[in-house]
Amino acid sequence: MSTLPTPAKKTAPLRVAKPARVARSLQKGQQTRAAILEAALGLASHMGLEGLSIGALADVTAMSKSGVFAHFGSREELQIAVVTEYHAKFEEEVFFTAIREPRGLPRLRAMFERWVRRVSVEVDSGCIYISGAVEFDDRPGPVRDALVAMVKAWHAALQKAIQLAISEGHLKADADVEQICFELHGLILSLHHDARFMRIPGALARAGIGFDRAIQFYATPLGLDIDGSRKLPKTGAAKR
Repeated sequence: MSTLPTPAKKTAPLRVAKPARVARSLQKGQQTRAAILEAALGLASHMGLEGLSIGALADVTAMSKSGVFAHFGSREELQIAVVTEYHAKFEEEVFFTAIREPRGLPRLRAMFERWVRRVSVEVDSGCIYISGAVEFDDRPGPVRDALVAMVKAWHAALQKAIQLAISEGHLKADADVEQICFELHGLILSLHHDARFMRIPGALARAGIGFDRAIQFYATPLGLDIDGSRKLPKTGAAKR
């Protein structure tokens, strides 16, 4: 008695996700991650980077810890992502708007004034660059490295603007680029301290006066003319 071969079982065809469905899924994932990151940035601004945790973020976003963890595999990764996001916003608000100004003192002044404006907004929250420096100044690791890299990038941009002001003949040829950068950063640190911690009225005006003094010290006659030959207000004006 002959036997016939058993017919092979038909395998179910593989279901390939449609490109549009994959794209929607990726877009939704990116939107969720962006929303989590925005909430994390708000938390870090008020509580510092050390105040960030997967649990705290889950509470704020009304998500599960596993849901947050799926987008940020660790607390450290979350902190670095927040530093990167903060830097991107800083660049957008301060740097990219300022470089539309002509090279030289107009651009340098625009960078400083937008920097001051950013600090004035952060008086009620906090600057992650400054708070992060306090939290991680003596703590080596990836988070500190990320913070240092971002601040160095901003200092490099500021120093380039100062160097261009020298090249344009707006600042003296022998002006010390690093010294000017140091003085401008010092004004910002003083502003943040007096406005946020001490709540001293007139801190914003004093920062502007400090910048004008620095410019008058380092500027050439051409630079003063380009800068509008601004006259220094009396110190008492900062109190108003």
